[in-house]
Amino acid sequence: MMNLTKSSNPVLKEKTFNTGYTAQSDVMTVNGTVNKTALMLLLVIAGAVFTWNKFFEAVSTNPEAGLAAVGPWLAVGAIGGFITVLVTVFRPKSSGISAPIYAVFEGLFLGGISAIFEMQYSGIVMRAVMLTLAVFMVMLFLYRSGIIKVTQKFMMGVFAATAGIALVYFVSFIAGMFGAEMSFLHGNSNLSIGISLVVVAVAALNLVLDFSFIERAAESGAPKYMEWYGAFGLMVTLIWLYLEILRLLSKLASRD
Repeated sequence: MMNLTKSSNPVLKEKTFNTGYTAQSDVMTVNGTVNKTALMLLLVIAGAVFTWNKFFEAVSTNPEAGLAAVGPWLAVGAIGGFITVLVTVFRPKSSGISAPIYAVFEGLFLGGISAIFEMQYSGIVMRAVMLTLAVFMVMLFLYRSGIIKVTQKFMMGVFAATAGIALVYFVSFIAGMFGAEMSFLHGNSNLSIGISLVVVAVAALNLVLDFSFIERAAESGAPKYMEWYGAFGLMVTLIWLYLEILRLLSKLASRD
C-alpha cells in the first residue's frame, strides 16, 4: 500500500512523523501549518529587505561597493541557513525555534543574491517572485482539484528526478573547485535553458508532494510541533523554486 506521508523533500521524511505518538488533543493541523508558513515567509521577506537595502545603499554611493556591502551577510545567511537546516532535520522538536531562525538566515541570503541579479537585469526579481507565487498557486490548485494524484509511481519519479538534480549540482560544485565549469548548467545556451526548465518543473512537482505529505501527516495526528516542521519543509521547496526561476530568467535575459 502506498505510503502517503512520503516526500522527495529531504527534510520531510516519513520517519520524522513516524515517532510512535498517540492520539492527543494538541495535534498538527493543516491550518496551523499554513499560518506558520505565512509567518516564515514574512521573516524571509524581512531578512531579504535588510540585505537588499544594504546593497542598493552601497551602490548609490559607489557602483562597485554593492557586493562588498552584502558579502558578509550572504555568508552569514548561507552558513546560518545550512546549520539551522541540519538542526531542524535532526531535531524536529526544536523546529519551533530553528525554523523561524532558518527563515531569517535565508532571507538575508536571498535579499543579497536577488539584489545582485536585479543590478544586472532590472525588474528580474519581481518577475521571479510573481512567477514563484503563480507556480505555487497552480500546483496547489492541481493538487486540491485532484488533477495531479500523488501515487507511488508519481512520488518515486519526482524523488528520482530530485536526487538526479542534486547529484548533478554536487558534481558541478566539486568541478568548480578545480576550475572546471559545466557550461551546460550555467550558460545561456538552449541546452542550459532547457535544463533550467526541467529543474523548475521538478521543484514545482515537489510542492505537490509537500502538500500531500503535510495533509496526510495532519490527518494521522502528528504532534503540534510538526506544524513548524511541515512549514519549514515547504519553505525549503519554495526557496529552491524561486532561486531556479531567478536563474532561468537571468539566462533568458542574458540573451537579449
